Amino acid sequence: MSRPVDRRPIVVGLAPDPGHRMAPAWAADEAARRRLPLRLVHVEGVPTRGYRGREVPPSWEQWNEALHEAGERVLEEAAGFVAARHPRLEVDVLLAEGDPVWVLSEQSRGAAAVVLGSRHLSRRQERFGSHSVALPVMARTHCPVVVVPEPEHVTQDPAYFVVGVDGSEHSATAVDVAFEEAALHGAELRALLVREPGPLRFLDEHEPQQECRRLLSEIVAGRHARFPEVDLRHEVVLGHPVEVLTDASAHALGLVVGTRGRGGFARMMLGSVSQGVLHHAACPVIAVPAPG
Repeated sequence: MSRPVDRRPIVVGLAPDPGHRMAPAWAADEAARRRLPLRLVHVEGVPTRGYRGREVPPSWEQWNEALHEAGERVLEEAAGFVAARHPRLEVDVLLAEGDPVWVLSEQSRGAAAVVLGSRHLSRRQERFGSHSVALPVMARTHCPVVVVPEPEHVTQDPAYFVVGVDGSEHSATAVDVAFEEAALHGAELRALLVREPGPLRFLDEHEPQQECRRLLSEIVAGRHARFPEVDLRHEVVLGHPVEVLTDASAHALGLVVGTRGRGGFARMMLGSVSQGVLHHAACPVIAVPAPG
């Protein structure tokens, strides 16, 4: 996610509701662990139509000023929350207007990671709701995107991360991030390669099973040598990738998955492993785009 001399910030998108603190808490803890600065971003949007009632609607200037004041309060409260949690953390704030997806995607160009909250919206809301930004940001990001659920889930002892592996470039990059996160947290890592059952399950599947195990071992071998302190477990599992990964990560510190990057937006919105785990996982989901 970041290199030793890297000073790119952890960027966290703030929700208007001050009760949603899991995303800034996760982002602040991550920035402190990595000794990186933290950037708090709130996108206030722009005045829109939709004023209801018999009163005369306020002018554009009045409406815009009210939005601006509300946004400043969001940033001020979040900065106070972070300062109480990590007094020595370097923090800056950004109040922006416009489309949250565009703002956060642009912020991702110079960020080590972008962190967002999740309220576990319905499937229709996740796909079509204007208030949901996680999926389109994931599709356009230039860095890992972390989606943190509300409320906090219960983790298991010993702590562990889960990473999904399929042999592709984007999953190999996700494995790099997963090892790094496990090492930073002093946690175990469970690497899963999920095979979906085919229509001819009565045939001998020994050979493809062995090939999957060989592929999984090759992917994790070199990375494990770089992080020998990480207790690694890897397994080939038969089933649906979304179901297997979310079940395996039920009490994990995080679930790491690769995405198809900025070129895979249409496929992600129509349904992919990334979208599926984002909708179902109870732990933070770290979505990692492939390089370039």
